Amino acid sequence: MTIRVASTKFNFLLISIYLCTYPVLAISPGEAFKDEALEARARSLSMELRCMVCQNQSIDDSDAPLAKDLRILIREQIKAGKTDYEILDFIEDRYGEFALLKPRFDIKNAPLWALPFLLILAGIFFMRSFFRNAPKN
Repeated sequence: MTIRVASTKFNFLLISIYLCTYPVLAISPGEAFKDEALEARARSLSMELRCMVCQNQSIDDSDAPLAKDLRILIREQIKAGKTDYEILDFIEDRYGEFALLKPRFDIKNAPLWALPFLLILAGIFFMRSFFRNAPKN
């Protein structure tokens, strides 16, 4: 009896964890393309754009009204025959570079991209000089 109860509780726990971590998609069925290739393209583009309301989510994950409008806008641009680069440029021109989840690599963003590497090098230099000057027993 004890094993059966423990097994049932364990199964309940597994199902609960699965349901809590199951990816929730914010896209509504009416938005989706019938063509799987176009839908995959639209989804990949919407994963590259930041939700202006949520700010730490892509518009693909967000259920905010603005994110829905942007997903619809992306699908309209795809229907109009625009390339991925043209669509991202259109969104960036309209909402600014902040709309991109991953900023583009250019001269004005070079410090943003270089800073993590510079901090790692500074840490290595600091640790090296610290251990070099440490008293030996």
